[in-house]
Amino acid sequence: MQAPEPMRGLVFDKDGTLFDFQATWGEWCADFIAELAPGDPARARALAEALGFDPAARRFLATSPAIAGTMEVVIDAILGAAPGLDEARLRQRVIESTAEAPQVETAPLRPLLGRLVDAGIRLGLATNDAEVPARAHLARAGVLDQFAFLAGYDSGHGAKPGPGMLDAFCRATGLP
Repeated sequence: MQAPEPMRGLVFDKDGTLFDFQATWGEWCADFIAELAPGDPARARALAEALGFDPAARRFLATSPAIAGTMEVVIDAILGAAPGLDEARLRQRVIESTAEAPQVETAPLRPLLGRLVDAGIRLGLATNDAEVPARAHLARAGVLDQFAFLAGYDSGHGAKPGPGMLDAFCRATGLP
């Protein structure tokens, strides 16, 4: 029997895999709702409901559209709960604020990813987050240089669970 071929590539998800989803995005969401609804408890409740967010626990509900959705899903939910917001300004503020959001690592990433790269494994990141914030998060964690490939939902390869990001990783790294 022939030995299996060694692993040569590994693609990670970002939120919930490299970074703790609830610890990271629960804080961001609570702050963002407060920013969008200053002094307006009814609007804050509507935003929390639309985002599937429990403000008291600062956690997303299992049914939240933000958990597996793209930024477009989050923006649509916000606009549905807070009509009258300028969509272009909202989109820019979401990109800015998510890029600035402190990420909580699920494990010490630099040594873990460094061992994989040292073993000759090409690393990729496929996320339904936008590419700009994803790059900022990896850079702030000091691991952006470990990745041979990074794609967000807006990088031109489609969103997950479609195969576009994985196909692009294979093309970018020369892996089958």
